[in-house]
Amino acid sequence: MKKTFFVVATILGTLVAPAGLNINQVLAAPTTYEIDPSHSRIGFKVGHLAISTVRGNFNDFSGEFTFDEGDLSKSHAEVAIKVPSINTANEKRDQHLRSEDFFNTTKFPDIKFSAKKLEKIADNQYKLTGDLTILETTKPVTLDVEFSGKAVDMYGKERMAFSGSTKINRKDYGVTWSKTLDSGALVVGNEVSIEIEVEGVKKG
Repeated sequence: MKKTFFVVATILGTLVAPAGLNINQVLAAPTTYEIDPSHSRIGFKVGHLAISTVRGNFNDFSGEFTFDEGDLSKSHAEVAIKVPSINTANEKRDQHLRSEDFFNTTKFPDIKFSAKKLEKIADNQYKLTGDLTILETTKPVTLDVEFSGKAVDMYGKERMAFSGSTKINRKDYGVTWSKTLDSGALVVGNEVSIEIEVEGVKKG
């Protein structure tokens, strides 16, 4: 039985393995998933006047991720966000956010995230560290990530999902506009909470 499996595996490896790769490398290759925007969300929240919270989303984004639970060093992610797609349910505010006061989307249309390191903290709990680029300023950030699970959809496609969150200071990235009231409260808070829900479809 073992001999039969080895022969079949060797044949399959010959058929699908690129030149220079053996069957063990093919079988050990991590799986890559393409983000499905229709089942994903990239959102944020920020303080307003120090008494309430404004929430918003980016409606246009793309990317992919690789998750190898057996060898986390092979895990990776790349995400690109189209900043003009920002949506806080108020068009006048969204136009202001697209302006030079905030994201200056004419000159800087994209926010990018490139994951570098994934660490397991507990069952289904991880720390994901990577580079976040806003207004061409790149700084490291770490997200608290939860593995939500894996499933096969009604079309036979394998899907995997994660949720995550982190906090950044927007001024670190050059997003500095605000006004201070007589009370000392900021019209727009400096700390921004980032919230993500990502579902990916297995590529290939």
